[in-house]
Amino acid sequence: MSSLFQANPFPQADADRHAIWQMLVKRDFDAFLQRDWSIVADDFQEDEFEGLNAHFRANPDAWRLQFAELSAYRDSWLKQASDFASVQVQGDREAALYTATVLRDIEIQGDRAIAHKKFDGQVPLEGGGAITLCWQTLYRLRRIDGRWKIVGFVGYLPNPMGSAASPGAGAEADRPQKHRPHTARQHVGAGPYSPVLEVDADRLVVISGQGPLNEAGAVVGETIEQQTQVTLTNCQRQLAEAGCTFADVFKVNVYLADLDEWPRFNAVYQDAMPEPRPVRTAVGTALLLAMRVEIEMWAIKRR
Repeated sequence: MSSLFQANPFPQADADRHAIWQMLVKRDFDAFLQRDWSIVADDFQEDEFEGLNAHFRANPDAWRLQFAELSAYRDSWLKQASDFASVQVQGDREAALYTATVLRDIEIQGDRAIAHKKFDGQVPLEGGGAITLCWQTLYRLRRIDGRWKIVGFVGYLPNPMGSAASPGAGAEADRPQKHRPHTARQHVGAGPYSPVLEVDADRLVVISGQGPLNEAGAVVGETIEQQTQVTLTNCQRQLAEAGCTFADVFKVNVYLADLDEWPRFNAVYQDAMPEPRPVRTAVGTALLLAMRVEIEMWAIKRR
């Protein structure tokens, strides 16, 4: 018996869309969770198949024919299924997948169809953190010998696409420039940072170590909270000179005079840095003057 979250939104009277949803959602998830490709192998028309990987970017210039053969997609799919099975999640991982998934837009003309499958949600992890599901796939389908089959797709598109419908510079500006892989995870005691990011590094911006200094070179603030705030403001100002914000930062190095102040530093830092937070290294060391903190950042400049 199907659970409520597995309910097909298309009635059986709408036989084509009902069948396509069963194939792209129900059967795909059953196979993915069981790590069993044989469940979905016959859903593909292997001799016609081609799969494009959009790499989470709205600009088609970045899309690649990564899955020219079905076997290449099968191997990638199996690796993702294995990675997902290896993480410890809170609650029902199947329910989390269904809750994050929407497939309502299916256009059919004769024996051809396109279907928009979108992910927007999170799978909470044991010990904190979550796997973020935030992409979409456009499937091309064909009815062959009386049943629908997948003949191709453009996968791993950003969701939402933003203004990508308007081609050109606008679409380029809206692409995600950094992305946390959906299988990324880290230890329970991890601070406010990402364990790994995939970065579209067309143009890099790097700022030297910034401290809690005013323009006269004097240290501002006595506590770690005060000095962190001033230091982040200085980082923000330097980034702005190159047309960047904290949202563009993908790597941060932090130097603390006293590592015991790490939790208090994090309390200020995590409020300033948007998700996905940059990868980060924190080191305890002697600092110049009376500085308690120094920060350097790496960012990606949009075109």
